[in-house]
Parts: sequence; structure tokens; C-alpha cells
Amino acid sequence: MTEIASHRGGAILWPENSLQAFRQALALPAEQLEIDVHLTADGEVAVMHDATLDRMTDGRGPVRERSLEELRRLRVKGTGGEGVPSLAEVATLVRDAGRILRLEIKADSAGRPYPGIVPACLAVLDGLEMRRRTVLMSFEPMTVAAAAAAGGFHRLVLLMESKPWRGMGPESAIALCRACRAEELGLPISELDRDAVAALRDARLAVSAWGTNDAATIGRGLELGLDAIATDDPVLALRLRG
Repeated sequence: MTEIASHRGGAILWPENSLQAFRQALALPAEQLEIDVHLTADGEVAVMHDATLDRMTDGRGPVRERSLEELRRLRVKGTGGEGVPSLAEVATLVRDAGRILRLEIKADSAGRPYPGIVPACLAVLDGLEMRRRTVLMSFEPMTVAAAAAAGGFHRLVLLMESKPWRGMGPESAIALCRACRAEELGLPISELDRDAVAALRDARLAVSAWGTNDAATIGRGLELGLDAIATDDPVLALRLRG
């Protein structure tokens, strides 16, 4: 069965990566909750998609320049006054709901991996006994490799945008997954067809997709039998999956 991950908590339905969205998403029977994280000025882990605050909060500038306490005092747009969540807050909600956390580690505002972010995430997850219930993901092979060296995750996922996927093709993408010890490759749904899925499965890799946000793209992910789809509309995805 294709598992459904509420992408950013269900960004079509509720303010993305907000506690409001996470509580609503976890009230649904979707198996996974997908979030994005950045490192703060004081070495804590905050939940936010962008490396900067401008789009989703009343603050400005890089997440990295604020402490977690400062981020808590900002307001996430559309929530009626909620601050920026911490990884600890969200992982606690996921643990208590008995679900899988789908955790994407982002790069900083210059596109560079955050030094020390994998150990910072592990400290939070292990404090909540959530490492084995976390799917860890990144577009950065070095980040995936660092997580693989730590071990103990539910699954490790290398994410790849369309341009590099088209440039290297399945054979080289598989080699890159093996090099960083990823167990799953995540791609935009537009890049996946039966041949691509078969090639990845033959290499013993799981396959997932994002961008499955309407009936056509969700249906495509289900038809291909993907291991997981990350969707901004988990209500629709659950209805279509039946």
C-alpha cells in the first residue's frame, strides 16, 4: 500500500509547517507527517520550509540568525498567532499519535548544509525515542550519509529535483543512493513512470514522490504503487486511496 504523508502538514488545507496544520493532519489516518527543519542561532532545530522567515512569518531574514526563543515570538501567517514550531514539539505530536515522522533536513539560505544539524536532530529524536519512527530525507547526499553513519532510522531518503534526475538517469541516481547509503529515492511525481520505478525497485530502492496535490497526480502515485507520496491535500489522497 502506498503510504500517505501530509506534506508540510497539508499545505493546501492549513498554514504549512504550523502546529495547527500538524494537529489537523494527525487527526487523519495518513501514515506519515512530513516536515522541514533548519538550525537556529543557538543550535536548536526549528520547523520551517524556507531558509528565510519572510514568506511564512511576520519576521525577516534567515532562520539561522534567530534563536529558538526568538522564533517562538514570531507569528506564522494564517495561524492566528502561533510561533514557529520546534522539532521537539512536532516530534512529540507525531509520537503521541503513533505515526511516522517524515523529516526533511534543509540547507541554509546560501544553499549549504548546516554543520551539526544531524546530531542536533538526533538529540531531539532520541530524547523522545523517535529515531526508529523517523524517515530522514535530504537533497544533500552528505547529509544522508551522516544520518546513515548514525544509523537506526526508519528509512533514509535521497531527494532529487527534475534537472539532476534527467541529467544522470536511473543508473547514476542509483549509484549516488548507494554512495550515501540512501534506501529510498524521492522525486517529483512528473518524473516517474513505470520504467523508472521498475529500475529503482530492481536496485532494491524504495520510491516516493512529492507534488501529488490533485486527483491526477495523486492517482498517478497510487497507480505506480509508490512506497509513499507527500501531498499537500491528505484528505483528497486518503479518499482516492479508499
